[in-house]
Amino acid sequence: MSENHETSGASLDSNRLRLQADCESCFGLCCAALPFAASIDFAIDKDAGQPCHNLQSDFRCGVHNNLRQLGFRGCTVYDCFGAGQKVSQDTFGGHDWQQVPESAGQMFNVFPIMRQLHELLWYLTEALTLQAASSIHNELRLALEETERLTHLNAGSILELNVAAHRADVNALLLRASVLARAEVLRSVKGSSSRRKTFTRGADLIGAKLRGADLRGANLRGAYLIAADLRDADLRGADLIGADFRDADLRGADLTDSIFLTQAQLNAAKGDVHTKLPPPLAPPEHWSLSEHKASI
Repeated sequence: MSENHETSGASLDSNRLRLQADCESCFGLCCAALPFAASIDFAIDKDAGQPCHNLQSDFRCGVHNNLRQLGFRGCTVYDCFGAGQKVSQDTFGGHDWQQVPESAGQMFNVFPIMRQLHELLWYLTEALTLQAASSIHNELRLALEETERLTHLNAGSILELNVAAHRADVNALLLRASVLARAEVLRSVKGSSSRRKTFTRGADLIGAKLRGADLRGANLRGAYLIAADLRDADLRGADLIGADFRDADLRGADLTDSIFLTQAQLNAAKGDVHTKLPPPLAPPEHWSLSEHKASI
């Protein structure tokens, strides 16, 4: 990445595009490299490095259009942030693990590391859109450039990376950006609503009744929002990094200007046409008024 990397809207949009999964350019790595266990999200057990039985020779999923119906909901909420095509086309130069089977083990081990790096690139790109965090934009740019550099290392060097240490450094920076952005939101809404709720990182909100809650600028980092009722909740400016939205009801919720929300989180939740989302995120295909009708 250029040392003169800019944070203009155009360049940030370009970054986002590069960090979206391009399954046509990937060798089915998420379907082969990663393990999963039989559960509500997966119909079967699969070991790491064992190709899913639904993976075809052309690296396409044989049941892609029916994953939820067949018990593979977990596949529909997974996002590699573009790591799949990076490993397939860049790190391994377009040589797939079927044609070069001796590369399979190394490719499968590199993929989850690359996925972590690409996830950090996504969050850093998002942090650079936060005007309230402009005082640390230079630090964010440097972190983004360093993370991008790491993604272009050769396979052996990637396997030797201390990813946990790098994540810790980047996460500290992302937290600073969050604090600055949420402080601005909280200043603007201070004393404006008696319904406002506050939480701490990793809050246990499983099944919580938060319909219509004022969560503007809330710290919901790593919160467990599984099956929470968030209908019509106001989540503008809330930090949602790592929040677990599995089966959370977001119908009518306002998530515009929320911080660090990902498409994968939305894919795990329920919503409808009245759910307001920040760009460039989009309503998942399974969201519909008819699918999520509930008693009012």
